[in-house]
Amino acid sequence: MDSGSIVVYGGSGALGRAIVTDFISKKWTVFSIDFIPNQEATSILLEKNDTLEEQNKRVIGAISCKVDAIVCVAGGWAGGNAASDGKKTIVDVQSIRPIIYSSSLLIVKMTNICARGYLFASSEMMWKQSVHSSLIASHLATKSLKPGGLLLLTGAYPAQRGTPFMIGYGMAKAAVHQLVLSLAEHDSGLPDDVKVNAILPVTLDTPMNRSGMPNADFSTWTPLSEVAETIFKWASKKEPAPTGKLIEIMTKGGKTTYTPK
Repeated sequence: MDSGSIVVYGGSGALGRAIVTDFISKKWTVFSIDFIPNQEATSILLEKNDTLEEQNKRVIGAISCKVDAIVCVAGGWAGGNAASDGKKTIVDVQSIRPIIYSSSLLIVKMTNICARGYLFASSEMMWKQSVHSSLIASHLATKSLKPGGLLLLTGAYPAQRGTPFMIGYGMAKAAVHQLVLSLAEHDSGLPDDVKVNAILPVTLDTPMNRSGMPNADFSTWTPLSEVAETIFKWASKKEPAPTGKLIEIMTKGGKTTYTPK
């Protein structure tokens, strides 16, 4: 496929911008859904105080054409264990822009923040950012994704096991994992032959991760351009996309592997 069209939910975050840039460079039509515009794409702006239903109506009403791929990389990170009482303000990822925090190294560095996050505020925020966006992207796929197209969501490598000091984050990402498994089943409501999966990066090479871990081994971090290019290969059918899978993304010595689970 030489050209096509894609919706990037979270198109103004670090990974979202990389995806938008990659597809624009290949002459695709790109729609970016986010709270702030992406000047490279056709931007669909969300309102921070919208309910789930209101946000869905805003998205559905803005896209009237059929597209080849829908990619949801919206989300964020906040900590808090079951005893967290709000002594520390949680990370407001709406204001700093969504970044995928999936590194065990980063988790260790931020444990002192996690323990002081507020359980209910952080859990509610994570649910809205990860689950609501994924649910709306999935519903949009039932209306606007072409048969045989790609629906890609974003899970989290740590959410495959317990996440005791970031309960809200782990719970929300585990829900995204379950959503992918459900969407891949017969009668899920998706168009025929749609490929649906979730990416689970271990560590993405973002400016924020570098500032937080300046002495880390960057050869084990996955470049955003690498992920964007792989998504392009799946969306354009240059490579077969896994379906019904959670895809672990790991980089060692500068080489990135994609392992469907």
